Amino acid sequence: MYAVTGGRTAPRTALAMEALVSSATSMQLGPVYAREFRQISELCRQIRSVAEISALLAIPLGVARVLVADMEAEGLVRVYQPQLDAGKPDASLLERVLSGLRRL
Repeated sequence: MYAVTGGRTAPRTALAMEALVSSATSMQLGPVYAREFRQISELCRQIRSVAEISALLAIPLGVARVLVADMEAEGLVRVYQPQLDAGKPDASLLERVLSGLRRL
């Protein structure tokens, strides 16, 4: 698989595993593109996370991140990164988790 990424193990741009990906084209990609690009494009006709793409194609997460980032750079997919407030977790989520732990 790493031959497909040119030996790269990290994407050129930051890409969260929970980032959502959608196909930027309604047409099927032709044989000019790598098989993995065509598969990702087809999968992303429905919005999918990078982790989901990795699982569905049975490829390592690092490879999926590199491929999706490359496809975004070529305009083949759109990536929607999660919005995290300066890396801080959501307080209400933490309160719900804590409440659930207390009930255990």
